[in-house]
Amino acid sequence: MNGARRERAGADVLYVRFLLPPMYEAALPQLLTLLTEFTPRVEALPPDAALVGVRGAMRYFGRDAVELASVIRVRALALYGVDCVIGAGPGPMLARMAARGAVPGVTGVVGEEAGDVAEFLGAKPVVELPGVGRATARTLCAYGLDSVGKVAAAPLPTLQRLIGARAGRELYEKAHGIDRTHVVPNAAARSIASERPFPRDELDPTRHRRALLSLTEELGARMRGEDQVCRSLILTMRYADRSTTTRTRTLSEPTAHSSALTDSAYRMYEALGLQRARVRGISLRAEGLGPAEHAAHQLMFDPADDKARRLEAAADRARARFGPGAVMPGTLAA
Repeated sequence: MNGARRERAGADVLYVRFLLPPMYEAALPQLLTLLTEFTPRVEALPPDAALVGVRGAMRYFGRDAVELASVIRVRALALYGVDCVIGAGPGPMLARMAARGAVPGVTGVVGEEAGDVAEFLGAKPVVELPGVGRATARTLCAYGLDSVGKVAAAPLPTLQRLIGARAGRELYEKAHGIDRTHVVPNAAARSIASERPFPRDELDPTRHRRALLSLTEELGARMRGEDQVCRSLILTMRYADRSTTTRTRTLSEPTAHSSALTDSAYRMYEALGLQRARVRGISLRAEGLGPAEHAAHQLMFDPADDKARRLEAAADRARARFGPGAVMPGTLAA
């Protein structure tokens, strides 16, 4: 037991992936709040994961990373009915990789010692290293460097000749378990999501579109309130038989304008060609969030567009003062 505890002592980063059903990704903020009860060093990785730095928590609670992972898993199950897969390692990269081989109830662990890292990485296919895509993997495999261990044994100049100076150095470091990334607390979310479940199987397309309008209004208001825009939307339809359909649309320009979001959401919905589909719920995710001040807007020279944006700004001010339900489209108020 003492030997196992020493091996785990260097693992001070957890990668937690919550096993959320497709329509319940909006529960991630609540689960992140659960993690912050252990440590403030929590980096959200939407739609379903987070990195957690637990070095201070280990000292405070008198538990190692694996024991903290067990407590997190139990609390997530007890409070939200959500299981999770957890990896623990001396840095974010190794914690992520440890989680790939983990199963619910058992935490994947990579120790801090060089021998532990080399043993963990050695036999893995080179494509499992973060940042190694198929093209890079094909190049490396063509020269017999098909495992992480073989890449680690290769001289740095050789790797740099094969894939470039900077990429070669990064690959060399990763193959030796060197991770220069850190857990970034309170990192800006790269996506936000919301959902609308139906109380019963819903066949009416009018109600489907009404739910979509409600979703785009909510997401648009949330992004504008945080001075953000999104680059794409992901629509998920969940049916009575628990199957789902997912569609993604890249927007013509980054936006948080509700009417533009609604138009894109309607187009995705119509492209599905649903006929009397028994829909159990609809989810919409805004992806690729970024600062609104950095987004370019194509001038339309359209008075109607300008008027719509001014009305939207006035509605946002009213909601900020009187609550989110103060102003809404007439379709939703009916």
